Amino acid sequence: MYRTCLPNEALLTSIERGAIMQNPDLPPNSGPPPVSGPSPVSGPPPKGNLITELWLAFVLLTRLPLPQLPQGSFERGAHAVWAYPLVGLLVGACGALTGQLALWMGLPVLAAATMSLCIMMLITGAMHEDGLADVCDGFWGGFTVERRLEIMRDSQIGTYGVLGLGLVTLLRISAISALLPLGGWAVVMAAVVSRAVMPLGMYGLPHARHDGLSHSVGKPPARAVALAAAFGVLAVMGTMGSSGLFGLVLAAGLTAGLLHLATRKIGGQTGDVLGSLQQLTETALLLACASLL
Repeated sequence: MYRTCLPNEALLTSIERGAIMQNPDLPPNSGPPPVSGPSPVSGPPPKGNLITELWLAFVLLTRLPLPQLPQGSFERGAHAVWAYPLVGLLVGACGALTGQLALWMGLPVLAAATMSLCIMMLITGAMHEDGLADVCDGFWGGFTVERRLEIMRDSQIGTYGVLGLGLVTLLRISAISALLPLGGWAVVMAAVVSRAVMPLGMYGLPHARHDGLSHSVGKPPARAVALAAAFGVLAVMGTMGSSGLFGLVLAAGLTAGLLHLATRKIGGQTGDVLGSLQQLTETALLLACASLL
């Protein structure tokens, strides 16, 4: 069984990945078009503005057909992490609105929840789900750091990946089914917060590889990480009210636990680890909100 993903995606730099996504007519294995200018890993990044960084966050975390960014913008990938929660805001809002529309059309709540999840997967290209499956396969399918990283890079999916992805998807659908009849705010909140914790992993752990997307983006500045975390806190407190502290502790505990596990298993973080963090945090928050009904 194979996952649908960009060819050799783990080997692409952020500039290459952005070029492929903004040029979908490229042959699958042709690589990105020539990009002139400085290397993405040499020298200081070019000056940018908030709009460019916001746009870049959407390019990195979604498969939306966006206009081409100015040359050199992808070198600011680490500075754009503050906008990851805003990407989650759009993704979650689309999922919640899809679910509400399905309920309005008279579809069963389970079908509405499934459609809500499907639209979110379509927007992101299921990249975080792919990361979760890779982590399940690699962390528990290998006995050395090198072998685990090798398995995580393999495009095939194994038993651990199937089970992990399947169980998390079922839990998400179950929780969304319980939450949709009361509105879609919890779905939006979970999408926002689960992307707000990703920069914490990028900042707190070293890279487990010397290549790959996460490595090419680089370590984000503390100010961008703090701003992303602030968006997450606002989303939790605004949605869960007096129970918001419970949501914050849950998100923080899960983040710390997964990052500790990644350190033990592979010595750092990769894009797959960050995708797993998003998936597990979103699932935990959805279940927490459902348990408070």
